Amino acid sequence: MTELSDREADLVSAHEQERPARQLGGALRLGVWILGGLLSVYALVVVFRPVEALQHRMTFLAVALPLVFVCYRSGTSDYLRRRMWLLRLRWRTRRRRADDRLAAVGAGAPEVSDLSADGVPETGAETGTGARPSEAPDVRPSEAKFQAGAGALRSERPSVMDWVLAAASLAVLVYPLAAIDDFRNRGSGAALTDLDIVAGLALMVLLLEAVRRTVGMALAIICVIFLIYAYYGAYLPIDWTIGHRGFDLSQIVSQLYTGTEGFFGVPMQVAASYIILFTIYGAVLDYSGASRFFIDLSFAAFRRSRSAPGRTVATAGFLLGTVSGSGVATTVSLGSVAWPVLKRAGYPREPAGGILAASGIGAILSPPTLGAAAFIIAEYLRVGYLEVLLYATIPTLLYYLGIFLAIEIDSRRFGTHAVPVDAPRAGRLLLRFGYHFSSLILIIVLMALDRSAFQAVVIATAVAFALSFLDPQHRMGPKRIGQALAKGALEVLPVTAVCAAAGIIVGVITQTGLGLNLSAIIVDFAAGHLILTTLMSAVAVMLLGLAVPVTASFIIAAVIIGPALTALGVTQAEAYMFVFYYAVLSEVSPPTALSAVAAAAITGGNTYRTMMMAWRYTLPAFLVPFAFVLTPNGQALLGQGPIGTVLLMAAVSAVAVAALAMAMGGLSGWFERVLAFVAAVLLLFLQPVPIVAGLAVLAVAAAVHLVRRRRRDPA
Repeated sequence: MTELSDREADLVSAHEQERPARQLGGALRLGVWILGGLLSVYALVVVFRPVEALQHRMTFLAVALPLVFVCYRSGTSDYLRRRMWLLRLRWRTRRRRADDRLAAVGAGAPEVSDLSADGVPETGAETGTGARPSEAPDVRPSEAKFQAGAGALRSERPSVMDWVLAAASLAVLVYPLAAIDDFRNRGSGAALTDLDIVAGLALMVLLLEAVRRTVGMALAIICVIFLIYAYYGAYLPIDWTIGHRGFDLSQIVSQLYTGTEGFFGVPMQVAASYIILFTIYGAVLDYSGASRFFIDLSFAAFRRSRSAPGRTVATAGFLLGTVSGSGVATTVSLGSVAWPVLKRAGYPREPAGGILAASGIGAILSPPTLGAAAFIIAEYLRVGYLEVLLYATIPTLLYYLGIFLAIEIDSRRFGTHAVPVDAPRAGRLLLRFGYHFSSLILIIVLMALDRSAFQAVVIATAVAFALSFLDPQHRMGPKRIGQALAKGALEVLPVTAVCAAAGIIVGVITQTGLGLNLSAIIVDFAAGHLILTTLMSAVAVMLLGLAVPVTASFIIAAVIIGPALTALGVTQAEAYMFVFYYAVLSEVSPPTALSAVAAAAITGGNTYRTMMMAWRYTLPAFLVPFAFVLTPNGQALLGQGPIGTVLLMAAVSAVAVAALAMAMGGLSGWFERVLAFVAAVLLLFLQPVPIVAGLAVLAVAAAVHLVRRRRRDPA
């Protein structure tokens, strides 16, 4: 994503799933950035000089976990105090600017800027390009103390307890590394020493605290429930399906601490390899000016039509998705630039917020840098990351097709108009800065040539760095290199805590056999019907996603719900992709819908109505995944099968998405809308008879609409 202003950073912090990090200053900030940079360098070196799996994951966590305790707050009091200072400052800024504006109008001067809902001047209000003023507005003495107070609160220092926890986490991870072979042997032989058990329990507690700090209590509570189940499972009634023989502390610690089935399992491997490498790559793209180029290109590509502002936002969201893996961060960085343009085009606040949220969430769905869960899919399926990108290609295109059609419909409904934008022409931009696409293309090409995803992204990162010297404004000298490396590591800290803690859940499920038992319960409850099982699975994943981050909800659902689907004949690829999409869609699902909440904060619209608009724009993404698992031809939407079948099913699905767009606003009468929705559902069965029936129903809906329209407007 683009470099965020203070206001944008506040919005990300307020609405992102991960809790806001401390704003460190001085030597401590420098030290944290140096450690983060070294962690990134370590991750890059391991790509070409591999380290044994357990040792690598322990080493990575030994640096990352102490940084979590230094960088993240232990509670919310400091954060709330800081927010109060900022709110008071904004209120005073709004009052002063309103007075200045009235004075300017009274003197006959033109209005110089618009004010957002929270009183902060909107970026790009005059040109629509998102350009930020080069100089900060002058601040009156009465406001200086508020800014000073807010600035002081931005710089926070860890407490003594934070340093104790950081030191303890370092100790319990360095302890096994000092004699890794002996430690591994003790674990495999179930002959752990008392010190091993104490260290393992300490790491367990530290991870729970790290998760609480970074993503909240929900995941920590879930982990504790699983640990209680592992210890007391033997006391459950013998006729309960989920009962087991029970495990003592030594056995639980051995499972979680001494091998690659618990803390240091597949999720941790993904964080220590895929995710950090792609966050480094995204940071290099960001610092080399790619983010700015992608936004400018989107504005330049759509200039004159009334739907151009909305299409620009959707396109920019897709392009920014190659840099950012966070739906909320993309929504905020996109919204700060695009909301003034959408407002000038005539979009109401809630629909504009819906477009921003739907476009932002595409960051997690857009190849070549999908969200963290996609990397876990590759590891679980033991396939190359390129194959996972192939799975995601057609669903992503259908997702954005739905957004574009909804934007086109709404532009007519709201009577929007074209907005002149001060941006270079698209051809000129491509000739000057089109090289930013080269590293993205290179990732795909290298993986197609059988290079590992690790090597591909490292080479692409080096290419992006080299190309930065073509733009004098964004040349990556030593300072920018250090900043990019540090940023890549610090952005992965919350994901690392989540992945390590998720290892508790995966380890317990593996040790107790709970996954297969719960899958059997789901199948039995659904009476063996695939449709009912799929509906229950979708609801379960969405509910889980309301409480925990996307990565954690995917991991939990994959090991519990995935086997339930595969037991009914669904392939693993289809099951995992189904779970992946519903885990991602939790970010636009009421009542939490974090991306929509962030968008509403930018536009000043009603939060609930913004959520519903975001849900409407993303509706195809809720229905298309059912085609993966319910129809024999569903695998074609994942790029599996003969090319003719893949293209035909993609075309039919595109018609289904168009029918959904018509049902959600493209048609005026409720009867036609119902027919269009029925047609979409029939088409998504992807079988000859339902396809013909769906096309027929859609034709009837269109005919009824045309007849009613002629009767209403006979001229």
